[in-house]
Order: sequence, then structure tokens, then C-alpha cells
Amino acid sequence: MKRILVLSSILMAICAISARAEYPAGYYKSLEGKSGEELKTAVHNLIRNFTLVSSYNDLPRYFQRTDVYPGTNRWWEMYSDETFYLPSFKGMNREHSFPKSWWGGLTNVSAYVDLNHLYPSEADANMAKSNYPLGEVDRTEALKFDNGVSTVGYPVAGQGGGCQWVFEPDDRYKGDFARTYFYMATCYTDLTWKYTYMVANNNYPTLNGWASKMLLRWAADDPVDDKELDRNDVVYSIQNNRNPFIDLPELAEYLWGDKAGQPFKITTGGGSGSDQPTGDPVLITPTQGMSVDFGEIALGQSAKAELFFRGENLTGSLDLVITGTDKAAFSIPSNSLKATLVNRTEGTSLVITYTPAAIGEHSAKLIISEGGITGSRGIVLSGQCLAVPSLSAVTATAASDIEADSYRANWTPVAGQEVDYWIVHRTIYRGNTVDTEDIIAEESGIIIDGFADSDSESYTVQASRLGYLSPLSNVVFVEHAGITGIEAEQGLVVEGYEGCLRFLCSAPQTNVRIFSASGAEVMHIDQIRNNLHIDITPGVYMVVSDQCRRPAKVSVR
Repeated sequence: MKRILVLSSILMAICAISARAEYPAGYYKSLEGKSGEELKTAVHNLIRNFTLVSSYNDLPRYFQRTDVYPGTNRWWEMYSDETFYLPSFKGMNREHSFPKSWWGGLTNVSAYVDLNHLYPSEADANMAKSNYPLGEVDRTEALKFDNGVSTVGYPVAGQGGGCQWVFEPDDRYKGDFARTYFYMATCYTDLTWKYTYMVANNNYPTLNGWASKMLLRWAADDPVDDKELDRNDVVYSIQNNRNPFIDLPELAEYLWGDKAGQPFKITTGGGSGSDQPTGDPVLITPTQGMSVDFGEIALGQSAKAELFFRGENLTGSLDLVITGTDKAAFSIPSNSLKATLVNRTEGTSLVITYTPAAIGEHSAKLIISEGGITGSRGIVLSGQCLAVPSLSAVTATAASDIEADSYRANWTPVAGQEVDYWIVHRTIYRGNTVDTEDIIAEESGIIIDGFADSDSESYTVQASRLGYLSPLSNVVFVEHAGITGIEAEQGLVVEGYEGCLRFLCSAPQTNVRIFSASGAEVMHIDQIRNNLHIDITPGVYMVVSDQCRRPAKVSVR
């Protein structure tokens, strides 16, 4: 194992020496001469607008283009040395290397499907790293997880940003993760961070001091190699933006390192060497051969994507036309784009819609011409239409691995039912308040953190396929160890007797729901008043109402 890792490091170092970034002419010209916060803002403006991939569902298909060992059908994932082969994605996850919980887990922001920080990951390693910050593990202490590539443990002194645990990747990939985090801290500086282990809620520098210092060291020790360069090119062909910290590795030093505050100058050796103004009409992006892949959608639905355009000195509007056998499945709002919009520093976007009329695969081409550019460019449009799925409810099962601050939510999938992912609906009871959170899961179980902040919790699960959801599962309640017996608050007490329940309440309770120990709803009562008795079969039950959201647990003989 050690000999293999050493040889791999040597080969990757050789690749790093010989590799050359080939970004489009003029792509980084807006960064020239800027420094400090102004430079970071310029980078943000450059990379923030891009063509979103069709959906989270389709990420494994994109990974087939971005994360496969060259010349093989083996997945290239940076979290383990396990061997996985295409096209199966079993045993792997779609991993937000920059944890989605740090921005609150919102799915309606582009960071959720930004390929610049999404990677395939071995499932166990992904679960073990959780939402912990990057860091260097103190190996004098007991490790929480170690598979020989990914390590989770206590941070060394001065790291972690207050988190108990850190995730340390293998030395082969530390530079990859560092440049990914440089990108995220710059592209999404306008998001509000819920967790601030490594980032702060400011425009500059955004990265916390300990984090930038460590990441700069990682980036220097593990320089850019062919893996990153090739992936950057493929991601650019898919979503129309690049990671500048791969193309211009020295850029990070001008933002967070020894050159911070100095004017940035693009060196001719770092890329195409064509970022100086010429005055000629230039369409910087999109480039020839790019594609817009709408992925899989159900019959009767439509999908939209925004293709980003940016140019300089265009002398007239760009002509746009869709051609090909399946051209009727794709549409655009106009057959031209004004030069004044494309020439802007922030560029402009063209909305393309895929509305298939029949099941099957569809493809066409968007031809771009005129505006003063030489020749034309062709952008491939593709999508696949499938039948509307029919989904049955999964069965949520009892939580396991219950600890002070976490537990594992579990469920049993429906046999033979194809699923893109599951949505875990988490309900958190704290005193008189109730909070909810939706969590995406890719396996039939997921570790839920932050349990210590609640009095008790419950969860239900839904399967998702092509944007359609199954019915809700049964409800599973989770309580902290040592909490037993009747739980009552807000004037509601539930007592169990032989074959019946008795309700004691100081005020009427509405929308009363009674659940069995397995989480199945067995009774619903619109309103109850004090001293109401109802007949019920023997068992253990959970009772909630609009006025008492925290479950009351009661046993009936």
C-alpha cells in the first residue's frame, strides 16, 4: 500500500510539472491589476453565473465524464481506495465536499448542484466525514474513522474552528480539496453561513485565518495535476464556468497568502497567454463543443437550463438557431442575443427549455453565429424522457446508534422500486417550539447530527424519482437515553389505563394525532377537552396536538 501511494505521488508530481491550463482567451482578463477585496469580488463576478446541471438526480451521469480513471471504467473517488466500476453507483454517494449544511442545506441555490465541489464518494467515508471541517488530525488521540485515505479525528491545536472533529483527506488529494474550498469561498461569498468553522460571513477574506493558512500549505504541497486540469475542462464544458484556482494556482496567494494586497497579473505561462485586449470581436463563452444535458425527466414535464454567454467587442447581435432531428423538443425565447448584453462584464444567460412529447432520448444542436465572430459554434442539447414513476411509501424503522448529539435514521426501501434519493423529514422539538429540516439521503439510513439541541425528535421518509415523491412513511420518534414515561407540556397529560386513554388538559387540544410505537398513525381527533376517555388496544403510543408538539409517550395495558 505505501509503495503504491508513493509511486502515485511521484507520477502526479510529474503530471503537475508538465500540465498546462488551457482556458479560453480573455476568460480572466477582468482580474488583471486588481488586488485584495476588489480582486476577490472580480473573481466572484466572473465565476458566479453559470449553466446549472439539470438536477441532483443526474449527478452520477455527469460524474461519468468528470471522475473516471482515464482509459478505464473505474470511478475515481478521493475518499477511499475501494474499487467501483461504471455504470453502477452502488456503494457511492454524491458528495458535497463543501458541506451543504454550512449554508443551511438549501436546495434552491446553485451551490447544491455545482460540479466544482461535487464528487463521487464511497458511502461509509462520506457518512463518517459528515459536515466536519477540513483539518489535520491529531494522531496521538483515538481516531473516529480511518480507511487509509480518509481520516476523521480530533484536530491538531489551532485547527477545527471550534468543531470537535475534522476530516483529513489523503496527501494525494489535499491540494484538490484546497482549491475546491478556495473556489467555494469566492463563488458563494454572498451566502449566509450557518456553520462558520472555516468561513466567516463577510465578503473578504471569507476564509478564516487558520483555514486559509492550512489550505495554502496543502495547495503548495499538492500542486495542480492532470486530474484537476482535465476535470476543470470537462466541468467547463458542462456548466460554463471554471475553477480559477486550478487555472491560476498563484491566485490564492494574492487573496490569502504572502501576496495579499498586491495587484494580480496573469502570467503568460499559466494558461492560453491570450488575455491581453486585442479589440477584435470575441465570444469568450460558450465555446465549440459545449453541451447542455437536461438529464432524465418524466413525460409531461419540462426542464429549463441557462446557457451563459460572455464576449467582448461583439459588433452585432448573435444569431441563434436550433437544428437536428429532435429540434422540436427544445426551445429558446428568441433567435438572437443583443451584443450589448453579451459584451457586459457580467455577461448574460439564454434560457433553453426541454419539453419532450414522447418517451426516449432526444438531441439537437444550438448554432451560434454572427456578432462579428468568425464562423459558428455548436452547442449540443440532449435529454431523456421516461414514463411517470409510480412510487410506494417506504417503511421508516427505529433509529439506531443513538448518542448524545446524533442518531441514525433508518428505513426499508420498497423492493424493486427505482429511487434517485430519499428525503428525510426531521422534526425537532425544543420546549414550546417545533422546527423542521429536510435532509437528502442516498442510502437507506443517514446519521443526523445536532440531537443534543433538541428535547426529542421524529422523522418520516419519502422516496424521490424524477422529481416525484412517494407518500410519506410512518413516523418514528427518537428520544434521548433515560427519558421514559409520559411526556407532557402546555397543559396536556395523557394517562394510560386498561384498554383506554385519558386526556387531562387545561385548554382544548386540536388536531390530536395518536401514533403506535412503530410510528403508524392509528387515530386522529379534531379536538379533545379535559377528561376525555377513548378506547384503544393495548400498546405503547405517542400523542401530539397543535398545542403540544412534543410527543407524549404513554403505555396502555
